[in-house]
Amino acid sequence: MLRITLVKSVIGNRQRQKDTVRALGLTRLGQTVEKPDNEAIRGMVTSVRHLVEVSSTDSTD
Repeated sequence: MLRITLVKSVIGNRQRQKDTVRALGLTRLGQTVEKPDNEAIRGMVTSVRHLVEVSSTDSTD
């Protein structure tokens, strides 16, 4: 699992980047979500890497 935190505002960025942040489930500054570690999520994170902080969590399902 990836823990993704929005650390910078999306104001002033391209609409596509705003949509990507929203698709990740982030709506407020400082908000953290956990997403599965797969290629789709990693691609989304890469496109907004200047706005988010990412850390890996150990999942023991």
